[in-house]
Amino acid sequence: MDDLRRIVQLFHNASLDSNLEEKKKVNKKHLLNLLNYINFQGGTILINFRHPKYDTIISFQAKPQPCLENSLDCLWTEPAGFKQKLNSYKFLNFLLTDGLKLILVKADLKGISEERISFTLPEICYELGHRKVRRHSCKGIQVDFIQNSVIFCGFLQNFSAVSFCIEVSAVPPQSFCWVNPEHAVYIIFKNRQDILYSGECKIIRQTCDQTIRTFVLEPVNNQMPRFKPKEFRSVRHKLSPSPNIIFVHPLTQKMINLEVEDLSGSGFLVEEYLDSSVLLPGLIISELHIEFAHDFKIKCKVQIVNRNVCKVEDEKTYVKCGITILDMDIQEQVRLSGLLHQVANKKSYVCNRVDTNALWKFFFETGFIYPKKYALMHTDKEKFKETYEKLYVQNPHIARHFVYQDKGTIQGHISIVRFYENTWLIHHHAASRSGYSKSGLVVLKQVERYINDFHRLYSTRMNFVSCYFRPDNKFPNRVFGGCAREINKSKECSIDSFAYFPFPKTCEQWNLPETMVLIKTQPDDLLELESFYEYESGGLMLHALDLEPSIIDCDTLSKEYQQLGFKRERYLFSLKKDDSLKAVIMVNISNIGLNMSNLTNCIHVIILDTKDVSCNTLYASLSMLSKYYEQENIPILLYPVSYAQNQSITYEKIHTLWILNTQYTDHYFKYMDNLFNHNHSEEI
Repeated sequence: MDDLRRIVQLFHNASLDSNLEEKKKVNKKHLLNLLNYINFQGGTILINFRHPKYDTIISFQAKPQPCLENSLDCLWTEPAGFKQKLNSYKFLNFLLTDGLKLILVKADLKGISEERISFTLPEICYELGHRKVRRHSCKGIQVDFIQNSVIFCGFLQNFSAVSFCIEVSAVPPQSFCWVNPEHAVYIIFKNRQDILYSGECKIIRQTCDQTIRTFVLEPVNNQMPRFKPKEFRSVRHKLSPSPNIIFVHPLTQKMINLEVEDLSGSGFLVEEYLDSSVLLPGLIISELHIEFAHDFKIKCKVQIVNRNVCKVEDEKTYVKCGITILDMDIQEQVRLSGLLHQVANKKSYVCNRVDTNALWKFFFETGFIYPKKYALMHTDKEKFKETYEKLYVQNPHIARHFVYQDKGTIQGHISIVRFYENTWLIHHHAASRSGYSKSGLVVLKQVERYINDFHRLYSTRMNFVSCYFRPDNKFPNRVFGGCAREINKSKECSIDSFAYFPFPKTCEQWNLPETMVLIKTQPDDLLELESFYEYESGGLMLHALDLEPSIIDCDTLSKEYQQLGFKRERYLFSLKKDDSLKAVIMVNISNIGLNMSNLTNCIHVIILDTKDVSCNTLYASLSMLSKYYEQENIPILLYPVSYAQNQSITYEKIHTLWILNTQYTDHYFKYMDNLFNHNHSEEI
């Protein structure tokens, strides 16, 4: 049933043609153009007949044929055999609409048959009403109409950005008497694959039908925030030239093209005229393109989150609509962030193609690769070069790098790598000595901005951000260690310290005590580990390092690495004595050089019982696991540090693992903002 017939049903108005002289007049030229457009679109008009005795109206749909001057022929859309219905009726008028205006035409009837009806068109016709916002016809959109635990099902008939019309059925024993028109209803739009919209609505009008009923509904809210509000929001930019958004509207299947007013990594703002607006707050658009130029566009999934009517300009009212990005392929994130970071600072680059020779020179010149570190690296230098060629030329989605570069010279660098299912590791922070306080902070703020923009997207897989730092290193201890101390909530931001030492892969045979076994870790072991860690620290380490029972055998990330030509393997072992858990050992294997300190290619040891695990038992366990590694010296991270001290285990340094839960990024950014603003002239 089309929009015109619905008008008759909803208003039950048998006097549409009364007081016509007071209505706005429409000339025949405009009428002809509108009729031809309706024909072009395959649309219909509504032919009305009146009963002379009972003054009731009966209406039929007809398809207008092309018309030139005075005559109009229409073909009936109803099946043949309805003519007898008209024996007691007299032709009255016909109605048509352009989506905004409802136009009544009092034409002269020329002829009528089972197939068609013909008119002579008048010089003027009348505009009966003018909607503020255009309605759009819809097909195939399913509707769930919910009130007080009752669900009526049906279809969306038409919609506008401020209201919509649905048709639902009452399936016995359901009754429309169950619907309270004074109370709000909850509406869900969906197609075969997805939910497109859900929201609370109020009932504006309804028909009186008993089995199939039409409702006109109006959303209660124009603000539908998708995410928890943030104090530190993504930076928005007005670009020139401005990009456009292009998408197929999920309700009408029509192409929409709107100019972007401002853009950030997490969303954007667009404007549209009120009378033709199509952006309904809450609507999800599964595929939208932000187009900057021909063949330069970024695809994403979005949701309209707010709509605000603005002042009148040139006699046209417009609305501003905020749109948030729900998801975006991680490689598309690089394209968007690369553009926005350049807008903010033309010397800032995201995952740009880097001359690896220039990068290695930069690492040596800045002292990031110092003599002792290079002494550990030099035997594997070709493997390092191979790994970095893949990372900085192929730009795989498991890694991101941020570069501050001036006139072709690298002055600052930082990178992140996704090494656990939902955890990214920040590492390789370096800057030229001459401008460290500038370039070093710029790249650090770049990675912070990337985190702030994209951590909420599923494709980013960034529930946690982590880094290892040495407490005796002034800068990271003040930045990351200071942040954890300032927040002082271990479930938001935590630090845990490990004793680090290299374990030589030798032919010497170490044997476990007869009462000890080293076996594959089981989910129950990780439950016990959780109890120990909560008592010992209460931080985020087990969550961030995938030491949870539910994901003990998850290897999706390892498969991604393999598909990209990288190596990532993980094995968990439990050291037990008489079935009692004494330690959990995580063996991580990756490409040499993925992390320059090889902290992604090392063994993490967590000792639960410091009394029953002697240093010899520890060394025997490490000796058994050394077979997984190619290098002669295997990095060991031992937790807790107190165990190493009590057992007089010689270790080279302390590595502190800092972890941020990205649900609480505001606390991190507030600390960093205060730190850098108070120390902007000091080399931190």
